Amino acid sequence: MSLKKTTKRGHGTMNELNITPLLDLVFVLLVIFIITTPQLVNNLEISLPSGKKPPVDHKPKPPSRINVSAAGQITLNDEVVTVPQLKDRLAQLKSDNPDFGVVVKGADEVDYQVMVNVMDTLRQLDITKMGLATE
Repeated sequence: MSLKKTTKRGHGTMNELNITPLLDLVFVLLVIFIITTPQLVNNLEISLPSGKKPPVDHKPKPPSRINVSAAGQITLNDEVVTVPQLKDRLAQLKSDNPDFGVVVKGADEVDYQVMVNVMDTLRQLDITKMGLATE
């Protein structure tokens, strides 16, 4: 039995992939991104908080309360008023503080027209901060 020796001539096939050039490319790109990214972000305007305390004199006032009873009696902050009086008082409150709020609460058995009159008065005075209270 004879064994033949074979030799490889020329270029043989490469069994492994050489990743060194790929890693070099990745590192170069990483360095480019690290250098250029902070320059893109530097144009942000940041408003840092100051060490001063906020002014205390601006305490928000509680909203005015309008209650409509089942009998149709209207009260503004626990004071009985009619619809024209309500309009005058609300106009005065709005002139004192244009950004005040109102909470309207109606009884379950109230006449719907009384509630419409109250809501219409608020709309005429352009009072937009209004809430409806429920039970």
